[in-house]
Formats: sequence, C-alpha cells, structure tokens
Amino acid sequence: MINVTEATAIILSHSIETGVEEISIQEASGRVLKEPIRADRDFPPFDRVTMDGIAIAFQAWQKGVRTFKIESIQAAGQQQKQLSDPSACIEVMTGAMLPLGTDTVIPYESLNIKEDKANITVEKIEPGENIHRQGVDARNADELLTPGIKISPAEVALMASVGKKKVQVAAFPKTAIISTGDELIPVDLIPLPYQIRRSNSYALQAALTELGCAADQFHLPDQPDMLDVEVKKILQHYSLIIFSGGVSKGKYDYIPQTLEQNGIQKRFHQVSQRPGKPIWFGTSAKHVVFALPGNPVSTYMCFYRYIKPWLMKSLGSDVPVQQVVLAQNFTFKPSLTYFLQVKVKNEMSQLKAYPDAGGGSGDFANLKDVDGFIELPAEVTDFKAGQVFRYFPFRS
Repeated sequence: MINVTEATAIILSHSIETGVEEISIQEASGRVLKEPIRADRDFPPFDRVTMDGIAIAFQAWQKGVRTFKIESIQAAGQQQKQLSDPSACIEVMTGAMLPLGTDTVIPYESLNIKEDKANITVEKIEPGENIHRQGVDARNADELLTPGIKISPAEVALMASVGKKKVQVAAFPKTAIISTGDELIPVDLIPLPYQIRRSNSYALQAALTELGCAADQFHLPDQPDMLDVEVKKILQHYSLIIFSGGVSKGKYDYIPQTLEQNGIQKRFHQVSQRPGKPIWFGTSAKHVVFALPGNPVSTYMCFYRYIKPWLMKSLGSDVPVQQVVLAQNFTFKPSLTYFLQVKVKNEMSQLKAYPDAGGGSGDFANLKDVDGFIELPAEVTDFKAGQVFRYFPFRS
C-alpha cells in the first residue's frame, strides 16, 4: 500500500498529451488555452476619453480661461475632430477619441453649461486628466494571453477585442465512465429491496461536464467473462476510463484482474487513506485508467483529489492549491490520511472549515450539506481549531 503523496506523484507522472482543437470563442469559457493571444493593435488604440464632459487645451486653463465656447461634439465611434480655437472646447463622450488640439478632459460634474458655453466650476484641474492614453495597457503584438491558462469570460472578451473568432484549446481525452455491480439499476426503474439506483456514474459525468469534458456511461455486470468482452470493446474507443466499483478484495471484485489481462499495467492498488483506500490506477500506451471504490463518497473524493488534477495537468493547466482553517477540533485515530468533509464559511476574511463527517463513505446524501474535503495527515491524531489544511472544493 502506498501513501497519498506517492499516489499523487505516480498519477501526475502519467499525464498525457490530449491534443489541440479549434473552437469558437463562444464555446471557449472553461477550456484551456493552447495558443498565445497577441494584441493586433495598441490597447487602447487611441487616446480615449474616460468621462463625459469637455476636452480643452490645458494651456488655456493656465492662461486663466475658465469659460470655454463649445465648438462641437466628439462622440464615441466618430472620426477624430480637431479643436480650431485653443481657447474653446469640444464636448466629448466616454469612449470617444480625444480631439486633436486638446489634452485634458473636464467632466460634466465640474461644469456649468449654458448657451454653448462651458464654465469650469472647480478650482483645480490636472493636465491630462480623464484620458486613457494610447498603448498604456498593451502595445501592438504584445502577448496578452499565455497558453495554459483556463479561459474565463474575461479572456473571451479579450479574444473578441483582438478579432480572434476561433481559438485553439486543449482537446479532452475520449472518456468512458463504467459502473459495475449487480445491485445497481437504471435511474428510471423502481428498485427491489436488494437494489439501488446508479448514482456514482452520474456524479462523475457531472463533475467532468463541469470541467468541459464529455463522457459516455456504461454499466457492466459482475461476471468475469462478460466484463472481459465489454472492457475489450471499450478500450478500443476510449483513452481515459473511469470505473466505479469492483476494485476491492471481495469475491465479486473483478476489475483489477480484468484490466491487467487486457494490457493495462497496474501502477498501484490501494492508498493509505480514508475514504477511497481500494483505488486502483493503471496505464497502457494508449490508456489511463482510474478504478475507484464503489462507495459514493469514496468515488467523489477520489475524483477531486486525483482525477481532476491529472486531467488539468494533461490539458496543460493545473488546479490551484487552496487552504482553509479548521474551525473545530477533530480527532481521527487510524494511521491513514483522512479526507474530512467540511462546510466552508468566510468569517472575517478567513475561510473556515466546519467538519461534517457524515455516516461514512456510503453516506452520499451528506454531500449536499458540505462544500469539499480537507486533507488531514496520517501521522497526526488530534487536529486543532486554527490549524490550516489543504482544501479540495467541489462547489464553485
């Protein structure tokens, strides 16, 4: 059995190149960028007015002029106008080009306008105020976005502003989610007393969908011959395969042997952790396989602790490390890394984690009451309020 640190290192060392695809920027939010995005001109592309008001030549103010005749109006989207009389002004709107011959913008709040004349009502102005100068944000050909970032709506806006209609992003691996267990039935059937509806595969599919990764679902029975036949078929079409169930030491846990006899090399089986101890991980030249314990909380935790970081690294990005403060004392005696379910609250600008262990790894109903897991180290038994631990959230 290996520890959590060793398991993490093995998993991340088997990240893969997922390839690149080109998509429209409307589809890009949440995806990982795989090309540099450069400015196609200066940002902003001209001296831009930032307040509605008037544009003047500051020199006129210095000479004592306080009332300026309005020559014209410079609106946003119009060609640049020019001030003909240095002692006059041009009325300007936010976003407009700064008119030639002017160098300072006075907002309406500092003006009294009557009969096409603007009187400045404040005693002090600064040269160049209320102007966003050309190129101050970025210069033409500057790299604005670097490959490897996760695209948000802010990046989409930036790509649109440089005329990038389509963008190259990391492609997702073709993914299969496989649940096993003869006790599991489809969600639209009424279970008999000894049956339960499938839920883990839906949770995994939803978690992947949240990352933008589509996945197909399969369900296989606890029958070695049929498992072998169906796993062979699935391996022909998918590169990332996630099993839920059938990986422990029970007499009907056939997944590890089925995978190995189909060419998937075991990298480890069992990690000294709770929940999720029976996790199995293996690879081949074309496949990465996670076989997770069937208990719902174990499946859920293993996805966020292992699969999500592996996937993000394979896409060329990462999962930011988050930490929270334990809000209450907690005791866990077994010498295992413990992933404690917590409810997180922001208190006095500090993220505090309140333990809510629930009824064990089978109590998936408890997941609705918590926000994620904190990782408690194996070498400690008593954990004190105020200590800081790594946090794995599953809510945005």
